[in-house]
Amino acid sequence: MAVPGKGLIDGLKVTAKTLSRRSVTEQYPDVQPELPPRSRGVIALMEENCTSCMLCARECPSWCIYIDSHTETAPSVGEQARERSRNVLDRFAIDFSLCMYCGICIEACPFDALFWSPEFEYAETDLRNLTHEKDRLRDWMWTVPAPQPIDPGPSVIEPIDPGPRSARPGDAGPGDAGPGDAARVDEPRSDG
Repeated sequence: MAVPGKGLIDGLKVTAKTLSRRSVTEQYPDVQPELPPRSRGVIALMEENCTSCMLCARECPSWCIYIDSHTETAPSVGEQARERSRNVLDRFAIDFSLCMYCGICIEACPFDALFWSPEFEYAETDLRNLTHEKDRLRDWMWTVPAPQPIDPGPSVIEPIDPGPRSARPGDAGPGDAGPGDAARVDEPRSDG
C-alpha cells in the first residue's frame, strides 16, 4: 500500500541534503576554465594549405562554409612543360550562427587546412557578425595546440600460438560421424 505524500517527503530530503553542501560555482569571466586538451571551440584556417577544393563546403551538413576562388595559370618551367593552373582562395568564411560544430569539414579536408581551436570566446551582439572571414579564422590558427604524440605501441609483436585444439563435446572431427549420421546412411531412400 502506497503512503500518501511519500514522493514529496523524498523530494524534500534531496533538497535538504543539497542545501547543506557547498556550491561549486565557477567564476567564469574572472577565472578562465581549464579546458580538456582536445576541446572544440572554433574552427581555424591555415590558408596556405587550402587548395579551394570545396570538399569542406560540400560535406558540411548545415552549409555554413562559403568559398570563392579563381584560377591562375603558372608559367611553364621547361621547354616541354605545359602551363599549370592552380586555384587561388579569394574568400573563405564560416557562419558560426549556422555551424553545428560537428567537425565533418575538418575530417573531410585532405590538405589539413582546417583545425579545432580551443578558443570559445567569440560572442557577438549581432547575429550577422558571426560570419567570420579568412583573416579572423587565420588568427585563431595560433591558438591551435600541437598534436598529441603518436603512441609507439609494442616494439615487438610476438605471434600467439593457439596450441593443440582440444575436442569439445559435440564436435565431430574429420571422418567422424555424428550421433545421428549413421542412421541416415543406412535408411533406404524413398522417392515417393
